[in-house]
Amino acid sequence: MRSFAIVGAGAVGSYYGGRLAAAGNEVHFLLRSDYDVVNKKGLVVESIDGDFQLPEVSCATTSEEIGPVDVVIVAWKATSNHYFEEVIRPMLHKETAIVTLQNGLGNTEALGELFGIERVLGVMCFVCINRIGAGLIRHTGGGMIAMGEAVRGVTDRLRELVTVFQEANVVCEMAENFAEAQWRKLVWNIPFNGLCITEGGIDTGQLLAQPDGKDRVRELMLEVTSSAASLGFEIENDFVEFQIERTYPMKDYRPSSMIDFVNGYPVEVEAIWGEPLRRAKAAGASTPKLEELDARIREMLEQR
Repeated sequence: MRSFAIVGAGAVGSYYGGRLAAAGNEVHFLLRSDYDVVNKKGLVVESIDGDFQLPEVSCATTSEEIGPVDVVIVAWKATSNHYFEEVIRPMLHKETAIVTLQNGLGNTEALGELFGIERVLGVMCFVCINRIGAGLIRHTGGGMIAMGEAVRGVTDRLRELVTVFQEANVVCEMAENFAEAQWRKLVWNIPFNGLCITEGGIDTGQLLAQPDGKDRVRELMLEVTSSAASLGFEIENDFVEFQIERTYPMKDYRPSSMIDFVNGYPVEVEAIWGEPLRRAKAAGASTPKLEELDARIREMLEQR
């Protein structure tokens, strides 16, 4: 059995860490603001796939308290990546794998520069999860994850970790080409996170209810798939329509970047919009809608 440490135990980290722990794995949660509540009362997850509760949770406030583990799962926002060295280094042994559940581009590369790319795997989470309060997570849609090595290929380690997640009641697919999986996630993240911000802090249902909402989402999605194609990643047009249609049942879902924006928290601008835009332009892709969205988000953040 592998031991896990969850770094960034917010909505996503707590949900998947909770699933792993509920399945009997050794899981340690690195907590700050939620520590007192979770340490005393445990973790509660309300899920469309079945509610569960962990009355006792192994949690700590410092990496040193946890010590070396077999797998470090990074689930904090990319805006906290400057803490990688300080937080992750004390939890590494010679064979520790680092798995990032973060949105956007540039995270695996940043981890690889610090700790060696051979340690790093990435996960794309296709899920609707919100942290309702300290130690309370609400899972309202999706849940599937795609996991792959940061460098292309399938390894025994990847197969083992995919199996561990599957046995924890998580739909987990193997991504032989993780870079492509990242662009597939951006097809949804770029328009929905972005437009929900630029429209002043609305949810996905309100965005799609606008007369031109669906068309604006589709235009951005097609620019993302075109950008991906310029980098060698072919994403079928049917995927765009699927991403739009799967969003309607989410109704009043509040994307994480929009929540950060309205609450005055740092927004993952570089990871979700900036870095994808830079790579697309460098590859010669036409990105007028994405450039406009990126500029508007930055403008609104400056005015906030």
